[in-house]
Amino acid sequence: MGTEVKERLRLYSEYIVNILRPTYVLGSMNTWMSKSAIEQVRAEELRGPIAAAKMFVDKLIELDTDGWYQGFIDVLHREGYSGLAEALQKADFSSIQSLEEPRKRLCVINSTVKSNIRTEEIIMDLTDCLLRQEVEEIVETSRQKGSMAGAQKLIECLLRSDKMQWPKVFTVALEKGEYEEVLDVWICDKAHPSKKDEPVKESGEENSVFTVHFTEQPTIDNNFQPAFATQSHGNEATSTQLMGATRRSIKDFELRSYQEELAQPAYNGKNTIICAPTGSGKTFVALSICDHHLKSLPKGQKGKVVFMATKVPVYEQQKRIFYEYFENTEYKVEGFSGEENENVPVGMKIEDSDIIILTPQILVNCLTDGSVPSLSIFTLLIFDECHNTIGHHPYNVLMFQYLDLKIGCPGEKLPQIIGLTASVGTGKSRSMMDAVIYISKLCANLDIEEISTVKKNVEELERVVYKPEKCIRETRQREQDPFAEVIRKIMAEIEQMAKSVFPHIETMSNIQNRQYGTKQYEQWIVSTQKACYTLQLEDKIKESHICSALFTYTEHLRKFNDALIINDDARTKDALEFLENFFSNIRNGTFTETEQELAKKFEAELPLLIEIAKDNENPKLDELQFILLESYQENPETRTLLFVNTRALVAALNKWIIETPELSFLRPEILIGRSKRQDKIGRGRAKDSKCFLVTSKKEQATRERNNLLCETLMNEAVVQVQKQDKKYFLEQSLRFQKDEKKQRDFLKNFKPRELSEENKRLLCLKCKTFACNTDDIRVIQVSHHTVISEDFKDRYFTKPHSNPRTFNGFKKQHKIYCKNTKCGEDWGISGTYLQFQDIPLLKIEKFVVENADGSQKYFNKWVKVNFKMKEFNLEEIQASFSANSE
Repeated sequence: MGTEVKERLRLYSEYIVNILRPTYVLGSMNTWMSKSAIEQVRAEELRGPIAAAKMFVDKLIELDTDGWYQGFIDVLHREGYSGLAEALQKADFSSIQSLEEPRKRLCVINSTVKSNIRTEEIIMDLTDCLLRQEVEEIVETSRQKGSMAGAQKLIECLLRSDKMQWPKVFTVALEKGEYEEVLDVWICDKAHPSKKDEPVKESGEENSVFTVHFTEQPTIDNNFQPAFATQSHGNEATSTQLMGATRRSIKDFELRSYQEELAQPAYNGKNTIICAPTGSGKTFVALSICDHHLKSLPKGQKGKVVFMATKVPVYEQQKRIFYEYFENTEYKVEGFSGEENENVPVGMKIEDSDIIILTPQILVNCLTDGSVPSLSIFTLLIFDECHNTIGHHPYNVLMFQYLDLKIGCPGEKLPQIIGLTASVGTGKSRSMMDAVIYISKLCANLDIEEISTVKKNVEELERVVYKPEKCIRETRQREQDPFAEVIRKIMAEIEQMAKSVFPHIETMSNIQNRQYGTKQYEQWIVSTQKACYTLQLEDKIKESHICSALFTYTEHLRKFNDALIINDDARTKDALEFLENFFSNIRNGTFTETEQELAKKFEAELPLLIEIAKDNENPKLDELQFILLESYQENPETRTLLFVNTRALVAALNKWIIETPELSFLRPEILIGRSKRQDKIGRGRAKDSKCFLVTSKKEQATRERNNLLCETLMNEAVVQVQKQDKKYFLEQSLRFQKDEKKQRDFLKNFKPRELSEENKRLLCLKCKTFACNTDDIRVIQVSHHTVISEDFKDRYFTKPHSNPRTFNGFKKQHKIYCKNTKCGEDWGISGTYLQFQDIPLLKIEKFVVENADGSQKYFNKWVKVNFKMKEFNLEEIQASFSANSE
């Protein structure tokens, strides 16, 4: 056993060295390790943790004391190294090896992470994947040297973490803190839509100041649906109802009169869109409809309800509410999102549940793979944010199947449909007729019989959810802006520095006509950083250097861009202070050679910028000050919320208020992130409140006025749709549905998009080792992809799969990895299919596709690849795969 475990330590020493901090375990190893050996390892720690860990492993291998190995394993468990301990016990490091990809990603985006997160805000959300000593060190580093140094320490600890969940925990913490800048490059091309992936007009979009006034401060009653307004953009569901529910049990809630009015058509079994303002408690209306539906079914008939939410945070919230309400009842609740483990038998759990909460793509997938046979197994489908049921949104894909059943199988039992929305929208309608048609088509898509809005209990609704008067104030711009001129000059120089490192930087993004100080420029930064993932050079050391440099340059450009935004909406001195703090924080961290070069460039302009910043005039602030003073003079009890788009601008405005003598009485507080302001925002939309948009751009003021007109048009169009003769409305819906089905059926036979016939090369994502030709890829049962080349098996090695199972006739037995000894990237799985064994199935997201001209492209899903693939053919693979001897 002694020789065996020592060989095991030698074999896996690289993993141990990259994870273990010997100083955390040495104190518990004195039973087996000599005092002198322990002191030698401690001394080696001065050269760094890797050097100390190498020496520690050498000292372990020298041990001959009985029980030392099990003692070492026990110490690892006790000190928190559970992942490393289990891997050593099982002699299987495949799980830890799977962390290599997120580690590599974190290394690449190091500059973005440390420049944008506040360690003190995020650290407590990461304690499950860090050691206690690490948390203490991170907190202390942040306290002594600043947030950026603390963030650097956090990155180092995550890179050494042996916890399988750390990438997901890190992602959730970033989402909770709303660190979009980091999420954009951390999640990258995964199934996570970025706000910055949305197109922005070339002129850019101003980060304007919103002010909301409350002339009274409403109290929170004991009802569970007080519908506090969040003033959030779009039609996002609020969390404030859930907050209220935590004060008492959700089971005790009672609907208000206006909510009962909204629910009534659904109680009567009609397919209904419930259209009511954000914060009016539509979740609780849906909960009541669900409860009523299940209890009203004829005796002997079993109900099955699906509640769908388009966004994971909303899904999580609704799941908690439904779980709590139906806890200890006869109804079983299950929830699924896109983050579920592949081993969860979603179809079976859906079959075994009464109420299912999920994101819509999950249900689409289940219908596609046959694990859910048909929508007819459900009795009620609830679509949150149902206005999305257009185009190829998963909601509409589901309704395509519903309508195919309705039109093609008239006798088929169909579920009742309920849609929830704060705004049905009008699309691109410019007239009442167009708006009515748009809303009617949305109703047809959802097979809706009635749009339910509050008519009888309007006064009660307005007491709960008051809609503020909207006012638009246009201001003049600065006559001169020398600060912006200097910053733009520095940014242009940094772009040239980036080009000198990588001359093709302009080809890395489709955004070309970008302007400094705009959201569009932020988009260019994000798309350029994402492109670093597919940057491929023969010299890997040079490739790593270029990627690191580009992330550093673009992060500095981001901060200068932020400074321009601050300068545009606040004082010049605040914009300068923002930059000074940024460079001061950098010096407290690693302060690389590239960062030093950029710091010198800023310092060269600093005396001039300090002189410029003495003039703090900003017409927007003058207008904002006038609005605030006027409101508080009219009513000293006024409460105000200022909404802006960047954290840096929040801090700048807060400081401006404090330092402005006329406004210092306001005693402002900072609320950053939706999750951090739920307890405050509940005070929104009090009676007689007003919402001001302050802007210096005429086009933005015009756009906002047009939005107000569109809102009025929508409300009037909804009334027109509601007034239509019911028979005419349903006949028209059926016509729309049949026309849509004809169009879909036609498109099924339409020629698909052109795919290249040219052979391409699949290269390992991590090390760029050649894997196979695309000509040798074959498709199994639509969604699985294998390789028929005999040579392919020589390019990977296998390890037994930790959870072998069978799906679609394929028996999963092994995981396959890149054979490059310095790589070992996870390429997919292998197993038995039909009479053949050792058939590999590839993950396309683990490869890049190389064209004949040497250019490379990354695809995160097989359905997105740009080359043709042949179907799996039994005859041609017999030379590649041996027959199963079983």
